[in-house]
Amino acid sequence: MAAVENNGQAWHDRLAISYWYKMPAHENEPAANIGLLSVGDMGVGIARLLIAHGFTVATNIIGRSQDTIDRARDAKVQLLESDIKLVQQSSVILSVVPPRDAESIAQRVIDAVSDTKRKEHIYFVDLNAVAPSTIKGIAARVETSQVPIRFVDGCILGGPPQQRSSPDSASGSSSDTNDFTGWARPRLLVSGPDSLTSLPFGDKFISVLNMNHISPEIGAASGLKMCFAALSKGFTAIATQSFTTAHNLGVLDALRDEVGIFSPAVLANAEKTVPAMPPKAYRWVREMEEIALTFDEEGGWNKELFEGAAGVYKAIAEDEVLGSEKVGKRKRGTTLEDVAVAAAGGLQKKRSQQRPSS
Repeated sequence: MAAVENNGQAWHDRLAISYWYKMPAHENEPAANIGLLSVGDMGVGIARLLIAHGFTVATNIIGRSQDTIDRARDAKVQLLESDIKLVQQSSVILSVVPPRDAESIAQRVIDAVSDTKRKEHIYFVDLNAVAPSTIKGIAARVETSQVPIRFVDGCILGGPPQQRSSPDSASGSSSDTNDFTGWARPRLLVSGPDSLTSLPFGDKFISVLNMNHISPEIGAASGLKMCFAALSKGFTAIATQSFTTAHNLGVLDALRDEVGIFSPAVLANAEKTVPAMPPKAYRWVREMEEIALTFDEEGGWNKELFEGAAGVYKAIAEDEVLGSEKVGKRKRGTTLEDVAVAAAGGLQKKRSQQRPSS
């Protein structure tokens, strides 16, 4: 029976791939096909938001984990089997990947566009958390390739889009595709010489994604992201170290109480951000390194502070307990106290293993 169900699902996926790949735009209606690389926690939220407001979203599933494929399928994202098919049918490609993968994803899109011999420009919006120098390097690579790509520097501030109420969640669409009141949306800031308003559906796309063009310069949006994330994720790294050390000292509860008395907002922020961090720590290692690079190159500061923050997230990502946490499948570290307990245990175990035997 399971084999029949799997075969049926495979047939359904092939049909969906074929349908999206060959589907022409409605007469007199511009194609609003968006390619997405890839469908992680943030990516799937963006996909759901776009689909709920009348856009078609597709991704390349080759080489992706079963969790990613299931996440994309559940969000009604169309499943394609190559980057070439993705760029052939898309007007815009959104890159939403861990910072370490930003350059390789850009190269994949360059190669795919080159292989298609496409003449019409495709927009490539890089929304990844990287330094201005990194994003300028990617933009230069696009320009050097001489393929028809309009490159947009972008960043995301805030968490993944989520429906506050979902009366139409079963169908994946809302009754009014211009109504955003039922959604909690991040802010998407973009920069560069090219504007998405030149697309036939550009104004709607910008409105749905809560997008704001802040500068004609490549690097401005990424630079803003680095400065913003330094405050938000930098705080989370400090709080993680502080409460973990307090646990080892036997004063965790006392620290929590005193912070709550003197600065309730700081405690509330720690209680929100630290437990949410473990599944994302592996992504944030490179992000902290990119912040260190930004503050060095653009601000004249040394790199040690945020290289240290990268070390905090690397320790969490490599921890036997916290490093195995997945978004939507949480087991440990769901409270500030439990992150401190688990991290302390992991660090003590690691340190004992590093001590030379007598």
